[in-house]
Amino acid sequence: MDLKIENKIALITGATQGIGLATAKKLCAEKAIVIINGRNEEKLQKAILSIKKEMPEAKISGIVADLKDIHGCNYLISQIPKIDILINNLGIFEPKNFEDITEQEWLHMFNVNVMSGVRLSQHYLSKMVEQNWGRIIFISSESALNIPKEMIHYGMTKTAQVSVARGIAELTKGTEVTSNSIIVGPSKTEGVIKFFDELAKKENKSFETIEKEFFEVHRPTSLIKRFAQPEETANMIVYAASGLSSTTNGAMLRVDGGIVMSAFN
Repeated sequence: MDLKIENKIALITGATQGIGLATAKKLCAEKAIVIINGRNEEKLQKAILSIKKEMPEAKISGIVADLKDIHGCNYLISQIPKIDILINNLGIFEPKNFEDITEQEWLHMFNVNVMSGVRLSQHYLSKMVEQNWGRIIFISSESALNIPKEMIHYGMTKTAQVSVARGIAELTKGTEVTSNSIIVGPSKTEGVIKFFDELAKKENKSFETIEKEFFEVHRPTSLIKRFAQPEETANMIVYAASGLSSTTNGAMLRVDGGIVMSAFN
């Protein structure tokens, strides 16, 4: 299927691995011009090479920038004057007792997960409206709706992303620009694999056992009862970024494995 984004310029933040990298691969397959962002030059080049190895004709490049503050965001913006698709994928998480989360940690989580996307969207939105085509996508989480007690500060940022995406959509009326958020369920990304591998070793259990216990105890409403593969989530992201999604605007799209027990979210 032609998603009608050939030669559209797409920027994906936090895209050296996981969902971001999987999305970059699918956009390259659609012949988009893809720019991935990361903090580490070595990881960035490794990600680019992994895509080039599969698709030698892929139009992909990368920019190193730490988007934790306004300086990193401004640097990234200075290097990319124009884009058609903005995928705010950058995100961090950290399980921590509510009483132990410091003010600095609250602000850091908010700056990375929310303000990075806000700053980029503030810059690129007007240019998208001017050219009468654009896609802004915030990669949120089921934690936006089911706030996890083990990382309330993370859940707060995911809820904020949904609100920001919907608010931006209100500014696109009458144009071919859209703004949406995507609710992602627990995914088998590198960070999650590392965390659960360490937990498995600590408890002398297999990864599969820990995964099963996680969904039984912490995410019992999941319908798929497993971690989603990054590629499965990327399918939805690329659709939302495509030329075929013109009437999907202001939406909270779900690829959560059915965790959220509602037919209306």
